[in-house]
Amino acid sequence: MAGAKQKAQQIIDDNKVVVFSKSYCPYCRASKSLLDEKNAKYFLMELDQVSDGAALQDALEEITGQRSVPNIFIDKKHIGGNSDLQAKKGELDGLLQQAGAV
Repeated sequence: MAGAKQKAQQIIDDNKVVVFSKSYCPYCRASKSLLDEKNAKYFLMELDQVSDGAALQDALEEITGQRSVPNIFIDKKHIGGNSDLQAKKGELDGLLQQAGAV
């Protein structure tokens, strides 16, 4: 678990915007679609397509208290899931610019 937690934290620290996702998840698709609309540059980790995805999901739950995907970070800050991202639509341009992700 320590390795997965370290890896998840490293990904969050190394990228301006991170989406931990699952390729088949409709909420993840909605989040990626919104970020694409905003021309955001983001790091995407499809947890169902990497060998340590389950361990990373466990680690993210430990870090954020959130088990579900998408699990989104902007500028190292935990945003939450798709409904949280959609709720921030109005301020998203500012958040992405501040993070240097557009």
